[in-house]
Amino acid sequence: MESCLLTGGAGFIGSHLLDSLLERGMRCVVVDNLSSGSLENIKHWLNHPRLKFFPIDLLDFKGLLKVLRRHTCDTVFHLAANPEVRVSSVRPQIHFQQNVVATYHLLEAIREVGGVQTFIFTSSSTVYGEAEVTPTPESYSPLMPISVYGASKLACEALITSYAHLYGFRAIIYRLANIVGSRSKHGVIVDFIHKLRNNPNELEILGDGTQAKSYLHVNDCIEAMLLGAEKSRGKVEIFNIGSEDRVDVKTIAKLVIEEMNLKNVRLRFTGGVDGGRGWKGDVKYMLLDINKLKSLGWKPKYNSLEAIRLAIKEILNQA
Repeated sequence: MESCLLTGGAGFIGSHLLDSLLERGMRCVVVDNLSSGSLENIKHWLNHPRLKFFPIDLLDFKGLLKVLRRHTCDTVFHLAANPEVRVSSVRPQIHFQQNVVATYHLLEAIREVGGVQTFIFTSSSTVYGEAEVTPTPESYSPLMPISVYGASKLACEALITSYAHLYGFRAIIYRLANIVGSRSKHGVIVDFIHKLRNNPNELEILGDGTQAKSYLHVNDCIEAMLLGAEKSRGKVEIFNIGSEDRVDVKTIAKLVIEEMNLKNVRLRFTGGVDGGRGWKGDVKYMLLDINKLKSLGWKPKYNSLEAIRLAIKEILNQA
């Protein structure tokens, strides 16, 4: 890898990836419409000679094509997406447009311009739906997502796979667990901190609190993505990225309260929907099998509990 296009490069995971790519000496073209990303995340790089930043939307096909024609890249990291899983239950068109159509535009632009050798995509554990096998391996089937967000990610995987076979580039798909850490603007940790700042006496918890999932620190995630890109060899490769354990929502709430030095906080559970889920389409239990990526030499430095505690500290410090 010498030059890359990074979509969503001003976002949470994208900005951390940009840090690593530029530190490795790569030339980077970042495309981000700043709908969920922020220039604050990448301000320390904005004047760097190896970075070009374009505040355009992937739905703007002509604008995207113009950027790619002017700045050819051998590698694409496609992270741009609407990350709010809950939105899909009330406004499904958002995930169709911002995830599926946006990915199609990117693939079409790459096909027209040419030159791309490797396409790397951040998918999601939500493509598995409610898996009957845990830890869930990449080979698990049938894939039956229960949210439009998960369905949109699975649709993107199918598009990317077909374009890789038809148009001669390599594809790497990463199915991510819950990624946490500095610069994050959404998710359970951010939600709890926001609620407790508004009312330090009571914390509303969506669902019944027993929802348990795998959490991974963003630094571990970036290391996994780069190692997989360097060491995998298949035409199309799919890797799970996560930790080897999981933590329930009630435990996360207690950790946030502890790190905020609050006392006597009342936990108020909403009870949730469909058997204690936080919202319609919420996968209640998730744990990924990461042995495939571990076989290439990667292993997370932090377990779920350690990642969450570190992320809480980082998010509190950045506010």
